[in-house]
Amino acid sequence: MIDALLFGFSTFSDPYVWLGLIFGALAGYLIGAIPGLGPSLGVALMIPFTYGMDPVVAIVMLVGLYVAAEYGGAITAVLINTPGTAAAVATAWDGYPLTQQGKAGVALNVSIIGSGIGILVSATLLVLTAIPLSELALRFGPGEYFALALVGLSLVSGLSDGSPLKGLIAMGLGLAFATVGLDTQTGVPRFTYSPEFFEGLPLVPVLLGLYALSEVLFMIEQGAAQKVKNSKINGIMAVPLSTYYTLKWHILRSSVLGYIIGVIPGAGASIASFVSYAVAKKTSKTPEKFGKGSIEGVAASETANNAAVSGAMAPLLALGIPGSATTAVLIGALMIQGIQPGPLLFTKNPEIPYSIFASLFIGVPLMVLIGLAGAKLWAQVANIPRPAIAAIVASISLIGAYASQNSMYPVYVMTAFGIVGYGLRKVGIPLAPIILGLVLGEMIETNFRRALVISRGSYDIFYTHPLTVILLSIAVLTFVLPAFGALRRRWRREAT
Repeated sequence: MIDALLFGFSTFSDPYVWLGLIFGALAGYLIGAIPGLGPSLGVALMIPFTYGMDPVVAIVMLVGLYVAAEYGGAITAVLINTPGTAAAVATAWDGYPLTQQGKAGVALNVSIIGSGIGILVSATLLVLTAIPLSELALRFGPGEYFALALVGLSLVSGLSDGSPLKGLIAMGLGLAFATVGLDTQTGVPRFTYSPEFFEGLPLVPVLLGLYALSEVLFMIEQGAAQKVKNSKINGIMAVPLSTYYTLKWHILRSSVLGYIIGVIPGAGASIASFVSYAVAKKTSKTPEKFGKGSIEGVAASETANNAAVSGAMAPLLALGIPGSATTAVLIGALMIQGIQPGPLLFTKNPEIPYSIFASLFIGVPLMVLIGLAGAKLWAQVANIPRPAIAAIVASISLIGAYASQNSMYPVYVMTAFGIVGYGLRKVGIPLAPIILGLVLGEMIETNFRRALVISRGSYDIFYTHPLTVILLSIAVLTFVLPAFGALRRRWRREAT
């Protein structure tokens, strides 16, 4: 393992890898500080810029953007009580009161240092757990891969904003979109109304349409947002080391909690942030200060939501299952580079996971320095007029879609999915399960048919292998339990 990690660090001997990390961090801060955008949209927008890049440079840049954008939401949460990301909501509860007390620098300092420590601790846990997971998965056959993909789909409820039914609808749409193109085994065209569809729906235009263009349509609908005057930042480097010593248990506990919650596909940084904040309040000696300007609350929230980033990458790298909406987009970025995430990634393309590990360790000091030095600049991003942001995002999306195939076909696909994404969001149907279904659909179909070929048409292969039975049981329970919980809550409401 040590040799493999050293190999990952050796990729940073290439200056382009450094440039990718720095550019990703800067772009992540800017995107994270703009309320309403966030890491998922940021990664989707950046994918077109990775065409022609070395895969290592591209992935390091996207991971750097992901981590920085997850923290960037804390800047506006602290300064103007406007969280740039959903995971920064809990940060605003204590960060903004500190700003009102003239302690904006303290809040920002604690948030960025806590985030950095959270990434370091969770990255260490990622290195220790991702490789054993992948080694276990190397024993998988077609039946196990089919069951594993079903587990990924069963976790769609975690990506569905509390509504399992809407998540299932979105997942069904994603699976339907995955059937477009030539049948991989027979070569028969399916839902192909023109030759352009023979290779299936192009992933980049679909991502750009669902995430970026739908957001543009919402910005147009909302019009120009009211500007909020930024608070003055004083003493950003004034927090003594003794302060962090008093926060050590909150930061360490939140790092572990954030990683564990991040590993659960669908849980994400928001849940990690809220859970860690609640635990910090219960274990604090001064719980009455929470919500009124407690640095413990800021440290717990920001440490956990950044630790969840590494956690979400564990199932992505080891099993090929996204742990969050952003890692679902990252799967698309890897596949565009010709890289299949999953257990074989560590043997076929070891430079990718180990470069990601190295970038998490190397990127922390870089992102902490950028965060501390550029806080005033990032805060100004929130004052950019929404129409200007909409125009920039739309332009990047159109250029990126056209560049993917140098034709108007992907632009038409992106436009169609932008309208579809806008309509789905209006009725409350989440977008992440669509991407999940689109990505995992081929894996489910291919391995199901391959397993039947191996077993000569017998379904015994799905219930005679212990690991397959375990995975299928997990998938069924994960499907059934959220639905049962929803019915139980409904019965209680009707009873009262």
